[in-house]
Formats: sequence, C-alpha cells, structure tokens
Amino acid sequence: MHFRLLLTVSCFLALPAVAAPKNIIYMIGDGMGPAYLTAYRYYLNQGERPVQQTIFDQLLVGASSTYPDDDTLVTDSAAGATALATGVKSFNGAISVNRQHIPIGTMMQLAKRLGKANGIVASSQVNHATPAAFVAHNVHRRNYEAIADMYLDYRINGQPVADVILGGGTSYFIRDDRNLVAEFKQQGYQYADNWQDLNQLTTKPALALLDQIGLPAALNSEHPSQLATLTQKALELLSPAEKGFVLMVEGSQIDWCGHDNDIACAMAEMHDFAKAVAVAKAYVDANPDTLLVITADHETGGMSLGADGKYLWLPEVVRGVKATGRRIADEMNAADSEQAALARWQALTGVNITDEEQQQLLAARGKEQKDLRDVAVRLVAKYSYTGWTTGGHTGADVPVMAYGKYSEAFRGFMDNTDIAKQLIRYISTNQTPKASE
Repeated sequence: MHFRLLLTVSCFLALPAVAAPKNIIYMIGDGMGPAYLTAYRYYLNQGERPVQQTIFDQLLVGASSTYPDDDTLVTDSAAGATALATGVKSFNGAISVNRQHIPIGTMMQLAKRLGKANGIVASSQVNHATPAAFVAHNVHRRNYEAIADMYLDYRINGQPVADVILGGGTSYFIRDDRNLVAEFKQQGYQYADNWQDLNQLTTKPALALLDQIGLPAALNSEHPSQLATLTQKALELLSPAEKGFVLMVEGSQIDWCGHDNDIACAMAEMHDFAKAVAVAKAYVDANPDTLLVITADHETGGMSLGADGKYLWLPEVVRGVKATGRRIADEMNAADSEQAALARWQALTGVNITDEEQQQLLAARGKEQKDLRDVAVRLVAKYSYTGWTTGGHTGADVPVMAYGKYSEAFRGFMDNTDIAKQLIRYISTNQTPKASE
C-alpha cells in the first residue's frame, strides 16, 4: 500500500514545478449528468425570459468521460470515484484498488504525506463509495464496516487520512464489535451526532455523523441546506491548515434520486448541491489560493426533458411536489383509508390524476414501499414530461466545472483520470513527502 503511494508521489515530484493552489475543493455530484444541469436551470426559472444561468452554467468549462477498466463502458460510483481520487481506472465495485486488487495511492493520502489537511463531506454515509475512494482501499464497495475501520486504522505519519469527516453513517461506526467513534475521540477528534452540536466543532480533527446511514433526502429534510451547512463547517475547520487542504464534497443523493427515477427528489438534491457550490465559490473569492473543481462520477437514470414524443417539459409540476416518492409511498400506506391516501397524494404532489391512475396508486398500497413509490414517481414523470431510460447508470459524459486562477487546466474534454492527475500534480508541486510510518 505504502509502496504504491510512494511511487505516485515520486512520479509527480519528478514533474517540472508549476504554479499550484494551496487549497483544493473537489465537489462531486453523484449521478449528475448533463440533463440534470439543464433540468435544474428550468426548475429554478419561474417563467422569466431569457432563462437565467445557474451557478453550474457559470462555472462550466468542459466535459469528462467516465468509463471503467472493463468492457462495460458504464461505471459504478466506486470505479468512478477511484478514477477521480487516484487518476487510475479500475473495475466496478473497486475502492481504490486496481484489477489485481493492489491498493492505489489516493490524492488525499498524498496530501497527508505532504503535511496538508483533508476533509470529507457527504450526504450519504461517509463510508459510501465516493468518499471511501479518497481514504480507503477495498475490493468491494459494500464492505462498509471494513471501509469504516480503515478510516481510523490506515495511518500516514501516525494520523488518519481525513482530518474532517462530516455526513451520515453512525451505524457503521458504532457497532457491537467496535466503537470507532470512541476510538476517534481517543485520537483527539471532536464529535457531533446532531445538527445542534455541529456548531460545537471548533477545531480539527473533527467527526460528525448525523444519521444512521445517509442524511435525509433534501426534499424531506428539516435542514434543506444540509450540504451547504456541512461544506461551510468543513471549510471553517480546514482553513487554518498551514500547508493547505484538500476537501471533497459529494452531493451523494442526486444519484439516489436518479435510481428512483424521482425528478422532484433529484431537483431538490441539485438545489442543495448548488448551495454548497455557492459556499465553495465564495470561499475561493475570499481565498484566491484555492481551486474549485466540480464534476460527476457518472450519469444516473438516463434523464430527458421531454418524453413520449411530446415537445414539452413542465418544471412547475416538479416544483409543486413536496416529498420524495419514498415519503409519498410511506404516507399513503400509513393513511387509514383509501380516501385519506388519495388526499395525501394530492397534498404532497398537487398533481391531478385520472380515476384509473388513482386505482393504480391504491392497488399498490399495502405492498412493498417500492411498488407504491414506483407508481408515484412514474405519475410525476408523466405529468412533467420527464423521461427516464433506466434505474441504473448510463455511460454519458458528465460536466466539468472549475473556478479559480488554476481552472484553465480543466477546460475542454478530458477523461475522469485526467482530472485527478492534474489535481495530484498540483498537490505534489514543490513539496517534499514526510517519512511514512
């Protein structure tokens, strides 16, 4: 593990010195394909002309390919994040290991060896595929407990790789066989397990696990700006780092909404992610020695604006939906009568449906949540004219956005590994690695 990381360091240290940012903010909208950016633009627009640009439009500089190191051409989040964290492609399911299952050094491991601080923010559990690829190694992304262990056990110069870890995942860190939270505290980490105590985190190292698994969906959450709040806190904690920092922020649940084919859910997550991007952009404005790079690991769902041959997309329908398909299903299932269930549908969506469609909803009541959820999101898609081709990922290219005086390197078309290689080059410029323990 250390040998491969040393190779990575020596390789990039051998490159000619170039101007480089002190700090890097790396934001990944999981599943955020091009149509998500377009949909979000119209979702924000209230009928004005011309349509105003979003923060994503303002920062857009290029596009990226995402294929994994196999013959599928369609990546999962693990292989996509491995490419974005290491500059090396791998197989679907891999967490920063190559085809031979050999660990690949990540940019955060390199940054730690060079005396920089690292931070992870995610709206999923913090040991989910994308954040995990920056600090851990495993042959399968779903080995969640082993990955959580590695957040503490894998040390560089006696310290865990990530100095700031904010997101969900308590159930993987406090287990019957091991209490990682207690062990992190013993290592000097401040800890918060609720939003009120988040404000009590004043210095790094710090850990906040704010839900058992992922955070609540933005559309359902009491904290609809949760990702922006966590991004702001991470920047506060990392800013004093003398040699700078690397912060990875993932809008994790854009992807989860795409898997559900839930357009209202997806737009709420995009809005939360956009607010986090605004926080990061403001930080760059105040700290011009910081680079902001934003991209996605893949596209999810094969979303289209316009469906069934109709030249139309109705964002006002999407804006009128007040809950995710999962919550709609839960509330309709909990209703004490069919009439009450249909009243919950109307209150949560505002979508007027036919008698036949009402019967489809009622027929799905009392079955698995997924059955009713699928009917609910399909009806919202129908009346908004949103198309979906899959409940999985697609091989579509994804957008690349960058901001700051070093952003020129990301203009045009590039592979996902090229993004990582450039960031690794910046991290390693004019640095001397510390001896590894």
